[in-house]
Amino acid sequence: MDFYSAYAQGFARVAACTTPVAIADPARNLVAILEEVRACHDQGVAVAVFPELALSGYAIDDLLLQDVLLEGVEDALLKLTLASRELLPVIVVGAPLVHGTRVLNCAVVIHRGSILGVSPKSYLPNYREFYERRHFAPGDDRRGASIQVGDQTAPFGPDLIFRASDVRGLVLHVEVCEDMWVPIPPSAEAALAGATVLANLSGSPITVARAEDRRMLVRSASARCNAAYLYAAAGQGESTTDLSWDGQTLVYECGDLLEESERFPEGARHSIADVDLDRLRQERLRQGSFDDNRRTHDARVQEFRTVSFTLDPPTGDIGLRRKVDRFPFVPDDAERLALDCYEAYSIQVSGLEQRLAAIGHPKVVIGVSGGLDSTHALIVAARAMDRLGRPRSDIHAFTMPGFATSDSTKSYATRLSQALGVTFEELDIKPAAEQMLKDLDHPYADGTATYDVTFENVQAGLRTDYLFRLANHRGGIVLGTGDLSELALGWCTYGVGDQMSHYAVNTGVPKTLIQHLIRWVISEEIFGTEANVILTEILAQEITPELIPTEEGKKPQATEDSVGPYALQDFTLFHVLRRGSRPSRIAFLAWHAWRDASAGQWPPGFPEERRTAYDVAAIRRWLTVFVTRFFASQFKRSALPNGPKVSAGGTMSPRGDWRMPSDASPAAWLAEIEERVPQA
Repeated sequence: MDFYSAYAQGFARVAACTTPVAIADPARNLVAILEEVRACHDQGVAVAVFPELALSGYAIDDLLLQDVLLEGVEDALLKLTLASRELLPVIVVGAPLVHGTRVLNCAVVIHRGSILGVSPKSYLPNYREFYERRHFAPGDDRRGASIQVGDQTAPFGPDLIFRASDVRGLVLHVEVCEDMWVPIPPSAEAALAGATVLANLSGSPITVARAEDRRMLVRSASARCNAAYLYAAAGQGESTTDLSWDGQTLVYECGDLLEESERFPEGARHSIADVDLDRLRQERLRQGSFDDNRRTHDARVQEFRTVSFTLDPPTGDIGLRRKVDRFPFVPDDAERLALDCYEAYSIQVSGLEQRLAAIGHPKVVIGVSGGLDSTHALIVAARAMDRLGRPRSDIHAFTMPGFATSDSTKSYATRLSQALGVTFEELDIKPAAEQMLKDLDHPYADGTATYDVTFENVQAGLRTDYLFRLANHRGGIVLGTGDLSELALGWCTYGVGDQMSHYAVNTGVPKTLIQHLIRWVISEEIFGTEANVILTEILAQEITPELIPTEEGKKPQATEDSVGPYALQDFTLFHVLRRGSRPSRIAFLAWHAWRDASAGQWPPGFPEERRTAYDVAAIRRWLTVFVTRFFASQFKRSALPNGPKVSAGGTMSPRGDWRMPSDASPAAWLAEIEERVPQA
């Protein structure tokens, strides 16, 4: 496999195009369309879609029934077909064509010198400014038909899908304008029949707010159909006798806007994007109700005809024409991030409220270290108490310094707890840990600096043991603080350790989102100035478990030195959990997202000094670590305590998004990395 090829990695490049119209002049329109097709060819485009009646113009009224116009359109179509022999894109162009005794409003699909098929408009608007039935016959009754265009005979009807034999998942269906506005569009049935790329050729004169209506419909269609949706509207040059035109073009995928062109342009415009065919396939594999819906409409779906073609896509690195989020759990848009943070925090708070109310309003017992996770769990608990009308003193927070606890983190835990007004105590675990290490005959007990997993887990286990016994003693429940990223990587101590609690509010929240949740809480001024100052200080520190004492001249223990950068590991987690992507594809996407720190967007508030880049070698290294740890740690996730799902990206709960055997082997995934991901 060509690692750097977008087509080899499951993408296909598409274009929604609009060109200036010469009213009722097919020859001039052909020139404009061909120029745009050639530009798409040069950019490696697989499918190029043009507006409704692009060869004739949409608003030409009774000229649509003139022989001169109809013959000119047919001649232009044949010339376009001939020119397409040397061009890559599948061309989808609008044209009025005679079928039987009537003219139909058609989308003509052309590739490499052949007319692959013709899809007529099924539903004709005949209200307000529209009166298409004056000129056209509807095409909904032409299923199973064929049409003669010059010397070519082609399949004809709204029941056509076009499948690329050499690009997995590239299956095209086309419909025309009003077809999208009806309750059950032809494209919906086509998606159930296997179409993944849905195209709409539109005339659609512009009125105030109609552009938003189009976006809503296209977005909805792409989301409901688990599909890409291309939309191209008529623009400059169309007759303005009674109407106006904006030339809007859109490319959506599963509800996400990939590209949109300038409206009311001077000259041709196109929206080019690489649609993720693997994503569409994986979404349909997961959403069983999609195929159930096919069963309901099976009689209609079975009638669809498939036209095969060979695309012969470009090879090698042609770039990637789509935005790849560095932080898929964290939006780049400030307004969207604020809304996500509000919802995520509220989900956590309301989840804890319900659990406390359901079991008799016990106290909350929590261990606070001064790190991100326990800090966030604490402010979730504080907000829950406020909403329940209970005193924050019902939260019993304990800081439990061990052999490597720094003064700064202990200070954060102490000061924050005091600022929030919770019941706070310090419980030194070192004497108990020393006694346990002595009982275990551990080398550390004899003065040897042996900092192994036993040394670390004695501390982690004692902290959890104390919390559970304190909860018994004080009539409370232990609130878990570990996050989604730690669960994915197994960065937690199983059983009598931080993996276990009575209720875990952070298990649905990835590490890369937690810092933004805390920033959002600060911005909302929920807990006052003193708490905000401390929260800001906590955000600035490096992530560390503080279990191994720092030796003179050596760097302090850092979590990311062991498990990898959370930025990369959360990227991988999202694409494994939500998208089911293979490792080499994740590496390809990570390379595009992370190879240049100066390119693309960063989430609002992300510190400049932490904006880094990763090359393929680093991505490969940490991807291998992720796969190894992910498989080895399933037994911890299989025994996960209760906690709310937060992100649409998924959760690791065995009762929710993720189930796998604890003894599964990572061999196939590691082999895929070895075989397909470059080492440098």
